[in-house]
Amino acid sequence: MTIRYDDGAKNVLGGELVPCSLDPVTGFFRNGCCETGPHDTGMHTVCAVMTAEFLAFSKSMGNDLSTPMPDYAFAGLKPGDRWCLCAPRWKEALDAGMAPQ
Repeated sequence: MTIRYDDGAKNVLGGELVPCSLDPVTGFFRNGCCETGPHDTGMHTVCAVMTAEFLAFSKSMGNDLSTPMPDYAFAGLKPGDRWCLCAPRWKEALDAGMAPQ
């Protein structure tokens, strides 16, 4: 079952919000879209293509996205995967020259 926070969600350009990734399923609401809501304190709003450099950077900053976590049905991300990142983490990576597209 897909749970949508807001069926009228728009992207930053005002167009229809389309899925970032369904394999792996991403997003705060795990519906594939980078939607946000009042309970999403991390603001998971940036759809990005993972790179080895960003995954290493994120791990060094305390958010290991590449190691599988079977207890959470998380296979771990690899370069090329698309993922909804927290806006502040993406900006942090941008400032460090490590932001993924």
